[in-house]
Amino acid sequence: MSKTILTIDDSASIRQMVSMTLSAAGLDVIEAIDGSDGYNKATSNTVHAVITDLNMPIMNGIEFIRKYRQHPSSKGVPIILLTTESDEELKRQAKEAGATGWIV
Repeated sequence: MSKTILTIDDSASIRQMVSMTLSAAGLDVIEAIDGSDGYNKATSNTVHAVITDLNMPIMNGIEFIRKYRQHPSSKGVPIILLTTESDEELKRQAKEAGATGWIV
């Protein structure tokens, strides 16, 4: 049984690149265009990991993590931020919200 990864990014090209890479590794991918869309998809599908951008309209990555971590389906699901940001304060906020990792 293949694992399902949710990728959340407002950039279509980044979503496509992440999706192609994960699909080539044999994973199923669900794409979301912002944190709100990601939350809806994360809570209505079984996902085994989440890769999210930080800066997005409607709901940013940290807001998504905070909200998703309150939902029972997030238990044990790793959440990785994939972003151009490297600010230590943002990393601290993400970790406190429930992020598992941060990739710049």
